[in-house]
Amino acid sequence: MSKKKRHERTRAQESSNAIERMYITMRHLFNRGFYKPMGVSGETLRQSLLLLRPEIYGSIGDEKAELEGLLYVIDRLPIGIEECTFINLTSDEGYANSHFKPIIPPKRRRNCYRIDAEQMNIEITRGRSDIYDILTHLTFLFIESHKISNRVIIDENGATTRDWIKLEKAVLSTKKLTQPEREIAITHTANILGRTFNELTNVYSKFATPKQPERLLHIVYWLGKLAIEEQINNNKRTVTFSPVLRERLGHHIHGEIWANTIKETLHKNNLLERPIHIISANMHSVMNTLFAPTALKSKKDIFEVYKSLSQKESESLRNKVTKEALLNGMIYIKDSSGTNIDVQIFDTDKIDASKIDVKTNEAALNSEKPVVFVMDYAFGEQAYETIDELLKPYIVKGKDIHLNVESISIMGKAGILEGGKGDIMIPTAHIFEGTADNYPFKNELKKEDFEGENVNVCEGSMITVLGTSLQNKDILKFFHDSTWHVIGLEMEGAHYQKAIQAASKVRNSINPNVKVRYAYYASDNPLETGSTLASGGLGTSGVKPTYLITRKILEQLFN
Repeated sequence: MSKKKRHERTRAQESSNAIERMYITMRHLFNRGFYKPMGVSGETLRQSLLLLRPEIYGSIGDEKAELEGLLYVIDRLPIGIEECTFINLTSDEGYANSHFKPIIPPKRRRNCYRIDAEQMNIEITRGRSDIYDILTHLTFLFIESHKISNRVIIDENGATTRDWIKLEKAVLSTKKLTQPEREIAITHTANILGRTFNELTNVYSKFATPKQPERLLHIVYWLGKLAIEEQINNNKRTVTFSPVLRERLGHHIHGEIWANTIKETLHKNNLLERPIHIISANMHSVMNTLFAPTALKSKKDIFEVYKSLSQKESESLRNKVTKEALLNGMIYIKDSSGTNIDVQIFDTDKIDASKIDVKTNEAALNSEKPVVFVMDYAFGEQAYETIDELLKPYIVKGKDIHLNVESISIMGKAGILEGGKGDIMIPTAHIFEGTADNYPFKNELKKEDFEGENVNVCEGSMITVLGTSLQNKDILKFFHDSTWHVIGLEMEGAHYQKAIQAASKVRNSINPNVKVRYAYYASDNPLETGSTLASGGLGTSGVKPTYLITRKILEQLFN
């Protein structure tokens, strides 16, 4: 009698299933209109996140608190959110015209408003990816808060440990803490978090702000305080979604306003029917590549100049380059649509081709006079919304004017699976995580383009993930080691390519043979312990790959 083969689920399959459950749950909660993250309604999200144990959230599954993950999350949420019992996700509903001052998180461009002592409103104008991002971070934050309360509550009446009483006294004190007082408070906090004095001292300054030097103590206290309230008095924190947000989401409202403003500007400046090259990148690398040599007249190596421009204290240098660019054909469109995507338009007819610091076919450039259009980074699904709207024809006096788009180049940062920070990835296809969707394409950029540049380059498929904060080693190892041969992960590639293919191959809005270029530089390696996004930014090591990619894109455009 033959034995039946027993199929056991791998960690990668369990993790993949946990991500799928999280997204289905988040959509359900959004449609419902509200939920309590630490109540029954938030249980599926909590269980899935604890099963998944993403690399970015480190020791989320342990009893001890996770410090690097906490810093990563706090940088992406508004200051003061740890004090709020009610978190309301809204659309753009006019708060900009009120007395409320916008709070913008340091690492995420989103407007947030503190309504009162208990409520924080977070404006969602960048699509579903923004909601997924916030809900995942809040779930992490509230799981961590209950770790704190579990360690400090002594009995069911709410009595707390001596460590908690001492921390409370330090946080509520109106006086500035002396060094000995700070160290005493850190000692008590380390006990509460299950961490060493040394670990807390090392991260303490990273949490601090000029207005709140003791911010880490403040965050731990308020997270713990609200978790104690939940456990003792059943006063649960609540996340709500405004009716207007639920009605508007998915209708490309902000993307349409954004795209129409751009096309109107192009039309006004007689640029609409010229050859257009779209680049999705940051707001400095194209401008600096085109204008830094003439604006700064530096004799340093050009990459040293770029490095200088990227330093925080180099504002006067950056202003010189911007001034030069504005005097020589750059049009800057500050976003007012809510997409948080600013735009630069470069009219090459007004740029002296002989002064461009990349290989240029001057005769071709002077005769074709292309327009280089640079848009700031989109966020997740927002990439589809913005490009889809931008590539639609512009209607002038009832007549459709199709944009003469010759190329679309996407440059960004991504996680790498076979290399390290600062390496370059050249994708040959985008695979959309959680679906069978895949987008092979002919990439005009090749690995050979970067030979001799002293930078490591990988070429292969890349996975577009639903959220970088949900990835764990098991899923990533599966994609890297299996026949998918994935070299990296990011959040926008499949969305961009879906919009480009729809416009060029199905809707015939743009040239069916539009050239595409994709290149990413590595911000982290989530397969390496200590090299995840939570371990900190690239610093100046990101300057060389950023500008190498920018220069290669411009070389191809100008030849």
